[in-house]
Amino acid sequence: MNLLLTDKTLHEIRTTDVYTCIDLSQMKISSCMGCFGCWIKTPGKCVIRDDAISVYPLIAQADSVIYVTRIVYGSYDIPMKTIHERTIPVQQAFIRIHHNETHHVQRTVLPKKALIIAYGSTDSEEHDTFRALVARNSHNMQFTAYDIIFCSEEQIDTIVAEEIQKRWN
Repeated sequence: MNLLLTDKTLHEIRTTDVYTCIDLSQMKISSCMGCFGCWIKTPGKCVIRDDAISVYPLIAQADSVIYVTRIVYGSYDIPMKTIHERTIPVQQAFIRIHHNETHHVQRTVLPKKALIIAYGSTDSEEHDTFRALVARNSHNMQFTAYDIIFCSEEQIDTIVAEEIQKRWN
């Protein structure tokens, strides 16, 4: 399955038979409470009943993901950061050694290729911070490979359409 996850509405880019498009800006996704209920009370399932419960399993099961996110202070913007934090149910409380570091054992997260299209910042220091963050996240999200494209907000629709065509068609 191919998944396009965006924190802003994209023009003329909708779910097709080739990929699923999820616009996080149109969903109700609460912040993680840090209660670890998804590890203890309801293993693998978040105790918060909102739109995130339909999104994080798709991220885990995707073979290929394109993330579209604004960069804010070298990080993902709120909608993308919130959904990343809410993916904790796809991990177990147990720790493993991965690339000489400790990481959580994954439940059913498929290895995947990822593209992150980041917009909203032209600052090279912010870009470097964002690159480091994505590298760290790549271990927990089972990225076998990833690319990052930095662009302006005006370029997003064109770049997303080109990348979908190149990667998924």
